Amino acid sequence: MQIISIVWNPSPEIFEIGSFAVRWYGLFFALSFFLGYLILLKFFKQEDVPVKLLDELTTYMIIGTIVGARLGHVFFYEPAWYLAHPIKIFKVWEGGLASHGAGIGIIISILIFSYLRKKPFLWVMDRIVIVVALAGFLIRMGNLMNSEIYGLPTNLPWGFIFLRSTTPSDALLARHPTQIYEGLSYLAIFVILWWYYSKTQRKSSPGFLFGLFMILVFGMRFLIEFIKEPQVGFEQGLYLNMGQMLSIPFVVAGIYLVYRALKKS
Repeated sequence: MQIISIVWNPSPEIFEIGSFAVRWYGLFFALSFFLGYLILLKFFKQEDVPVKLLDELTTYMIIGTIVGARLGHVFFYEPAWYLAHPIKIFKVWEGGLASHGAGIGIIISILIFSYLRKKPFLWVMDRIVIVVALAGFLIRMGNLMNSEIYGLPTNLPWGFIFLRSTTPSDALLARHPTQIYEGLSYLAIFVILWWYYSKTQRKSSPGFLFGLFMILVFGMRFLIEFIKEPQVGFEQGLYLNMGQMLSIPFVVAGIYLVYRALKKS
């Protein structure tokens, strides 16, 4: 039986003006913040929270996401190389962002925001995670347009042949489109979280949505990593890769938060 695969070779750039190029990844990254702001604006207005707090929160979120994602990649995946080339740490546009680092960066930035603005940390996080799930979907679509973070070879009919593969010798192998698997799971989680937020009239116990987010998002990440191509050399031969090892503490913390919230309710 002939296996039909999807040949995937889009340009990662939307258009170019001189030496400046607008890339799909950058567009989806910016769109995640724009849509996230609009959704949080709706939440804040519904709950009579001053909009100026949202503007400050957005600034903290942007800084926490970018700094955390960059440092996460540097220290979790390629510390030796970046320590040998420290100036490269600041060249974010060259690529190299880690979602686990972004998660840590967001949590730290919200802790600082909550302390300075006297807003309960769990209250903020229960709303933030809804838009973060949507951002995860958009960023994985950016990865798809970059033909990166793909999966292991597969015979399934929806396998993608990534012609921009970094390994020319196996560039014609059909692979799991793990960007789509992750992206669609994050989109479903976004819908679930928003539905629950609306259904409970925003009165669920503090920390429940935050915990549910961490269980679902990092649980899915842990599972999908089994069919994902290793991102860096040291992951070869490991039963659990770096992404999975980093996901476990988030899932455990999520279980604790959900248990704590249910016990209080």
